Amino acid sequence: MAEPTKLPVKTESKAPAPAHLAEWGAFDTLRREIDQLFEGFGLRSPRLPFGRSALDLFQPREAAWAMTPAVDFAERGKAYEITAELPGLDDKDIEVKLANGTLTIKGEKKDETEQREGDYYLSERRYGSFVRSFRVPDGVDAEKIEATFAKGVLTVKLPKTAQAQQAEKKIAVKAA
Repeated sequence: MAEPTKLPVKTESKAPAPAHLAEWGAFDTLRREIDQLFEGFGLRSPRLPFGRSALDLFQPREAAWAMTPAVDFAERGKAYEITAELPGLDDKDIEVKLANGTLTIKGEKKDETEQREGDYYLSERRYGSFVRSFRVPDGVDAEKIEATFAKGVLTVKLPKTAQAQQAEKKIAVKAA
């Protein structure tokens, strides 16, 4: 079994806190709500051929989400863990950065293929990049964050401070 590759986690504190990044998901939700509103009155939003809404022209959903990796965020006892599926990427194509309480994962894939056989010539280029940002929960020891990459899966471990690891206190509920 191959050893996972450790990736450096860059820590930046000089940059100002980033404003909320507008994500396409908010626009998608708004579009669905507007469509439902029109459908509720018996009106439909203008449709293009093949059933697509005219509003789809302003949101390149397929292209925008093609490189967005699936990510899981879990709490595991003494640490939080983020796992991202990044098939086809190498560790050198991935950057993990912590700045102002926000963990950012960036990746870029470049694929170029060229074949020449007699009169036949094929040249293909594919490029894509993504950025995912997460607010780091309170009680994380930022100095001990680790990122590893193995078999197309990035794992970022965010260890909790000793204070955050203290056991939960169960509070009894009394009848009034």
